[in-house]
Amino acid sequence: MGVGDVSKRILLGRKLRSSQLGETLLPKRIALPVFASDALSSVAYAPDEVFIMLSLAGASAYIWSWKIAIAVALVMAAVIASYRQTVHAYPSGGGDYEVATVNLGATAGTTVASALLVDYVLTVAVSISSASQYAAAAIPALQGHEATAGALAVLVLMALNLRGIRESGSLFAIPTYAFMVAILGMCVLGFVELASGTLPQVESADLTIEPSPDYDGSLTTFALLFLLARAFSSGCAALTGVEAISNGVPAFQRPKSRNAATTLLLLGLIAISMMVSVIVLAKQMGLRYVDPHDLDRLRIDGVPVGDDYEQHAVIAQIARAVFHDFSPGFYLVVVVTGVILVLAANTAFNGFPVLGSILAKDGFAPRALGSRGDRLAYSNGIVFLAALAIVLILVFDAETTRLIQLYIVGVFVSFNLSQLGMIRHWTRHLATERDPGRRRRMRQSRAINTVGLTFTAVVLVIVLVTKFLAGAWITILAMVFFFLVMRGIRGHYDKVSVELAADDEDKVMPTRVHAIVLVSKLHKPTLRALAFAKATRPNLLEGVYVATGDDDTSQLLAEWDERRIDIPLKVLHSPYRELVRPIVAYATEIRRANPRGVVSVFIPEYVVGRWWEQLLHNQTALRLKGRLLFTPGVMVTSVPYQLRSSEIARERELREDLRVRPGDLRRGNVDRSGGDSQVPR
Repeated sequence: MGVGDVSKRILLGRKLRSSQLGETLLPKRIALPVFASDALSSVAYAPDEVFIMLSLAGASAYIWSWKIAIAVALVMAAVIASYRQTVHAYPSGGGDYEVATVNLGATAGTTVASALLVDYVLTVAVSISSASQYAAAAIPALQGHEATAGALAVLVLMALNLRGIRESGSLFAIPTYAFMVAILGMCVLGFVELASGTLPQVESADLTIEPSPDYDGSLTTFALLFLLARAFSSGCAALTGVEAISNGVPAFQRPKSRNAATTLLLLGLIAISMMVSVIVLAKQMGLRYVDPHDLDRLRIDGVPVGDDYEQHAVIAQIARAVFHDFSPGFYLVVVVTGVILVLAANTAFNGFPVLGSILAKDGFAPRALGSRGDRLAYSNGIVFLAALAIVLILVFDAETTRLIQLYIVGVFVSFNLSQLGMIRHWTRHLATERDPGRRRRMRQSRAINTVGLTFTAVVLVIVLVTKFLAGAWITILAMVFFFLVMRGIRGHYDKVSVELAADDEDKVMPTRVHAIVLVSKLHKPTLRALAFAKATRPNLLEGVYVATGDDDTSQLLAEWDERRIDIPLKVLHSPYRELVRPIVAYATEIRRANPRGVVSVFIPEYVVGRWWEQLLHNQTALRLKGRLLFTPGVMVTSVPYQLRSSEIARERELREDLRVRPGDLRRGNVDRSGGDSQVPR
């Protein structure tokens, strides 16, 4: 095993056979943290964004916070109920893309796919950027290096997911459940203190908020509605990640649809409880929270707090107050919140590759995205997502407040088209279904999807109006870019398919085969290539030598005559010492002289066993093959000659084939032949 293979095994683990795909499927207890961490993690920043928007009109506007939380919760409940219908109707894992494609057409499906791809990338960028900000607040050494820390975190997540979703899910389960327990425990304790009249105030309760100049004075009805719409659209960031379960149904254990629907229900109950509880507690505990770039609007006794004031996140302020007599509780909440923000990106790392594989299968993405890696994960999709997310983190310097403006536009585009597609799905099936019980369930499902469409359409309009100039236009441009790229890829594959379609002309034999064997020296590889070319019985066979010096040419001609080789040798003179161009020109000239003929070029090549030896041989052959591939009517054949070092590689492969891997005996892949010896079948 080479150095590269050893490093790959250390990072990714042992290879898995295709037959072991069932062993990577997720039970509900693992699927919940794997697919729900994104939606759950939004509790760490969605309440912050709600209070930031409301603070523009001063702390008096916080009276609307719990109402906005209820509105977001209603939208989330409607969306989750709608997606429960989707996972039952489309269990293949296409999710919004499949629903839109089947019911609304390829254009709608491609639009949904472009929206989801952008949203997955932003999910990773926003979650990791927020986590890096938390880390920098806790570790002073990271201040000013948040983008670098975020990029490294993405690379770690990429490596974990390349090992396979079951292993990464097991690693992520403990911190995700710890986050649920910590936040819900904090909220329960806070409400108990609220009921008993002992609820403490948060650290910022003594501050006052100076309204933004745009909202200073009494608010008009329109200004108030616009402010509430902005706060609501920011709070709707809590809905991102809900669609990931519908895209990841194939990763669930059987029964897949029922397990996915149950996981969706659990996600909704937990996410709604956490978000509403945090917002209500923050309001009751006197929170004062503004945009980190507007700290001068925070006042203490009428004096601005100053740029050196450290404004802690909403959850951190609540935890410090609730656990005022129990500091480990505070640190637990802060630590698991930072960890869950990193793990939230794992939702995208599971959804993006699956969607990419489906797009590749349908011809809208490079086919490499549909290939499974050594650990049966869609490795190319995972790497591609990591690369895009790192670019965003570095470009926006890991600033969550800048990235959040690009967020949720894409996901609500997919929500709307998906719900519209589901309505058409049920309408089409109702036209042919005659069973009364099934018709009743279909009408119920259609009603649920209609409510979901109504809610998501309203939210999409609000998001576009309130966020377009703040950065949503960048997301829209990115969606258009992905849409055009996917359509271009599909067009390319369609053209190639037409070109490759077999017809009667492909049965016509070439009128003549002119074979040439490339000669550099008269040694064993050349003689083997001459013998092999002769065995193919071409109409004309000749050796071709490119002469760059008189001495070498004279020596080769003398050896050729001395060995009495009965194949003519053609000498191509190259005064500028070029090797590739003369051969390509000669092959092209032969083809031009006989357009219905074929030129067959035989190239002797060394086979070596060590990677560094490959750098010392065959470089000219590689360049030549690259040029000849673009020459019509020219066929290229490599004639290998195994050097002794190639035995190293052959023995290495043989040992790898004979090695008994864990689980081979249980699966019947080995035989026992006396004693303890095992021979692979």
